[in-house]
Amino acid sequence: MRAVEFQEYGDPEVLQLVTAETPQPGPGQVTIDAAYVGVNFADLKARAEGYRVDSLPFRPGLEVSGRIRAVGPGVEELHPGQEVAALVNTGAYAEVVVAETTTVFPLPEGLDLRTAATLPTVLPTAYALLHEVGRLRAGESVLVHGAAGGIGTAAGQLARAAGADAVYGVVSSTAKSGHALKHGYDEVFTTDTFSEDVRRATGGRGVDLILDPVGGDTLRRGLDTLTVFGRLVSFGNASGAEPWHVGQPELYARGRSVGGFSILALAQSAPEALRSLTERAFRTVTDGSVSLPVTAEFPLSEAAEAHRLMGGRTSTGKLLLRIAD
Repeated sequence: MRAVEFQEYGDPEVLQLVTAETPQPGPGQVTIDAAYVGVNFADLKARAEGYRVDSLPFRPGLEVSGRIRAVGPGVEELHPGQEVAALVNTGAYAEVVVAETTTVFPLPEGLDLRTAATLPTVLPTAYALLHEVGRLRAGESVLVHGAAGGIGTAAGQLARAAGADAVYGVVSSTAKSGHALKHGYDEVFTTDTFSEDVRRATGGRGVDLILDPVGGDTLRRGLDTLTVFGRLVSFGNASGAEPWHVGQPELYARGRSVGGFSILALAQSAPEALRSLTERAFRTVTDGSVSLPVTAEFPLSEAAEAHRLMGGRTSTGKLLLRIAD
């Protein structure tokens, strides 16, 4: 089978198309004939700096859609030929992907394989950020960093569907504002001025909930834009800044709180909670509450081009690799 791997860290050019042995499923596993694979920022961090890489060579990829090829010993609830989407710890950049059954999700009626590949990381993450960790209530206001990306595109729509009074987005450049405004956002700000823009838009009150994948100075500034009893949820550190510790002085006076979420960590620590979360999140697509546009698609052999586009910070929505050329 064909797969994409890297043997050293670096720019997109280190991604190489290789021929590898077709894997077989072990106990509690299935193999999937991949149709589409989602491209995520975590893939770029793995390639560039070794994020979550145990050893080299390394095959990136966290989410895949396709048809089950084979099932391992003890697997009864899934069967060959079944259309599924799956979240995997790594290795999705391949024609055949191994997945643990706890993170394999049969597709509900009406959900096609191309759309399904956009969902396993993005949609459950956005749903958890808003509802499980952020505990959004109708009538509250939300600020989402990375509003034009995959998670941001989903979060804007989910917040609107949940009855948020105001949904604000933050993007890295004004060129991305149009995309965000089409997907649930009332106003969109840029990273440089978002804290001042929030105070203006809210009359100095601040927002009830902030979703932050950036970290560093962006997280610090965000905390200061929360209203009384406001919540900030961290779900990444795209800035690469040193971890920042928040404590009593920042939180006590106005009753603010900080939470965190990682779908990959949840998959390891509480897979049944992840399954329940994902099933709820997927229903928002089938009921029409959320749509996730694929804004660019590349064949597997051009994975480097997909990384180059995402790494240039000009992409919006969701990027996919098409496995069958």
